[in-house]
Amino acid sequence: MTETAAENLPSPEEQAAAETRRRWMIVGIVAVALLVVAGIVAAVIFLSRDSETTANIRDIFIIFMAFESLIIGAALIILILQMASLINLIQNEVRPILNATSETVNTLRGTTEFLSENLVEPVIKLNSSLAGMRRLFEMFGLRKK
Repeated sequence: MTETAAENLPSPEEQAAAETRRRWMIVGIVAVALLVVAGIVAAVIFLSRDSETTANIRDIFIIFMAFESLIIGAALIILILQMASLINLIQNEVRPILNATSETVNTLRGTTEFLSENLVEPVIKLNSSLAGMRRLFEMFGLRKK
């Protein structure tokens, strides 16, 4: 293995810590599942005993669900307002920045082409001509190698 590949491997301490986290996560999931099952069993037992108590619990649950739907409705309204604000930001601030960036890139492309045609190409041609003349002088012995 290369040195960089060996550096990417976790140390034994990190592996042990990851294994411990994984075990605790499994224990937590099992505990939550057992609590849910125990709650369902307790609800079935208690609700099947007395119809008056069941009706009271049903009424309390209906009130709780109505309150929860009000909270969810308020959260949806806030979410819609935030989405409208984000769309406004994108249309009025980000889009002009992207347009200006695109215009700058196009200008840079034109400048690069201009410099390439008017500066770089003549210099390359001059250098190649000088190299050819130097080689010609070397061939005729007018200049030392």
